[in-house]
Amino acid sequence: MSFFAILLALVLEQARPLNAVNVIYTTVERWVAWVARTFDAGVRHQAWITWGITVIGPALLTMLVHWLLEFGLGWLFAVIWHVALLYVTLGFRQFSHHFTAIREALEEGDETKARELLAAWQQVQVGQIPRSEIVRHVIEYSMIAAHRHVFGVFFWYAALSIVGLGPVGAVVYRLTELAQRRWQEPTEDGSVMSQALQSVASRAWMAMDWLPSRMTALGFAIVGSFEDAMDGWRNHAQNFPDDNDGVILAATAGAINIRLGGAPLQASQEDGEANDTAGASSTPGRPPEVAHFAQVVGLVWRTVIMWLVLVALLTMANLVG
Repeated sequence: MSFFAILLALVLEQARPLNAVNVIYTTVERWVAWVARTFDAGVRHQAWITWGITVIGPALLTMLVHWLLEFGLGWLFAVIWHVALLYVTLGFRQFSHHFTAIREALEEGDETKARELLAAWQQVQVGQIPRSEIVRHVIEYSMIAAHRHVFGVFFWYAALSIVGLGPVGAVVYRLTELAQRRWQEPTEDGSVMSQALQSVASRAWMAMDWLPSRMTALGFAIVGSFEDAMDGWRNHAQNFPDDNDGVILAATAGAINIRLGGAPLQASQEDGEANDTAGASSTPGRPPEVAHFAQVVGLVWRTVIMWLVLVALLTMANLVG
C-alpha cells in the first residue's frame, strides 16, 4: 500500500498541485495557532501537553480514520485516504515554483528580479548580493525544502505504515515542523509564544528530523559522489548552524562538488544596505553557478526514485511474506 500511495500522491501533486493558499493549509495553521493561544501557560510540562494536543491529536484521528476505512470498507478506501493525506503533506510543488522562477530569472540575466524573488520567498532583504550567492542560497533553501516537504514525509510515512500505523507518520512530521516554525514567529497581534513552548517545539522537531535528515543525506551520497558526500557529512556538517540541516547541506555539497554555506541572509536590514553574505564558505567545492541547478534537480529526482524502489521492494516482500 505504501508504494502505491506515495507514487499516486506524487503524480497527482505534479499534475494538479494545491494552491499555496487553500482551505486545508489555512485550517491547519489556525489549529496550530489556536492550541498555542489556548494552552500555552509558559511552563515546560504544559508546553509538552500543548505540543501533544497540536500534533498527536490530529495524528490519532488520522489513524482512527485509516483503521475504520481499512477494516470497515476495504483496503481500496484506505489507499484513497493515504493518497489524500500524502497529497497535502508531500510534494515538490509546494516550493518548486520559487526555485523555477529564480532559475529562469538568472538564466535570462535578470539578477535584480532574481534577488526580488528570493527576498519574497524567504521574507528577507537580500541587498545587492552577487550572482553566485543568489545561486547558493536558492540551492540551500531548495534542498532543505525538498527534505522537509518530500524526503522527511516520505521516511516517516513509510516507516510507520509498515508497522501498521497508516499515514500517521506523515501527519506527525508535517505538524511538528509547522508547529516549531509558527511558534517562533510573532502572531498577528504582535505577541509571541512562551520560551517554554518554543523550546519544546524546537526539541521535538530536532528529534523528529534527526533520522530522516541523515537518511536524506545518505540518499544524496548514494546517487551522487558517495565518497565526497560522506566526507562533507563527517567534516563539514558541524559548520552549519542547524545540526540536521547541516548534514543535508554538507552531503549535497559533496555529492555534486559545490561550495555551500556561509553567512545567512538577514531577516531585516536598513533600506539601501547591502546584505553581504560573501565570506568563508562551510564546504569545499566549485563556486555555485546556474548550471548547478540542473545537477540539484537530478540529484533530488534520483534520490526519489531510489527510495521508491526500496519501498516497492519492501512492499513486495511484505506481500510475499
